[in-house]
Amino acid sequence: MLTGSIAGAALIFLWQFASWTFLDLHRPQQQYTPHQDTILSFLNEHLNADGGFFLPTVPQSASMEEMQQLSEQSIGKPWAQVFYHKTMKDNMTRNMLRNFLINIVVVLLFMWILKCIPDPTFTGILLSSLAAGLIVFFNAHYVEHIWYQTFDLNAHLLDSVISWSLVGLWLGWWMRRGKQTAAANG
Repeated sequence: MLTGSIAGAALIFLWQFASWTFLDLHRPQQQYTPHQDTILSFLNEHLNADGGFFLPTVPQSASMEEMQQLSEQSIGKPWAQVFYHKTMKDNMTRNMLRNFLINIVVVLLFMWILKCIPDPTFTGILLSSLAAGLIVFFNAHYVEHIWYQTFDLNAHLLDSVISWSLVGLWLGWWMRRGKQTAAANG
């Protein structure tokens, strides 16, 4: 299972790398503005700590009436989400390693689920893997999009479908490799 999960994790990782780098599928969520220095300076001046901010919103202590009033006043006006960090850190290597390790864990968990299915077929493994990818997409990225209208929803859909289809193709072969030989000889 460890070999299967490491190879599956590598497939997910390689697709993620391609999607976020040279294919640049997530560009709509990371657009450039020539005003970035001005915006960052303004945020740095007015925000005291790291955090996620939804604009406009009310203080945590606001009443339901105040929340409702702001909600009604905000219809048709601009809004934003800001994820602010006081300091950018160079942690690409650590983040890539953490990402790869998480990929190993999720493929291991998926393989454990597949092991609970008596004699899964290649097609069954592939379709189960595709279903797992769609579950990830719908439960995380699509639900977030419903509320916050993200700009790279299609890229996340492609990420889920392609990476988990690659995992399904790999595991469909890997997990059935001995059974195919036995069936041919039997």
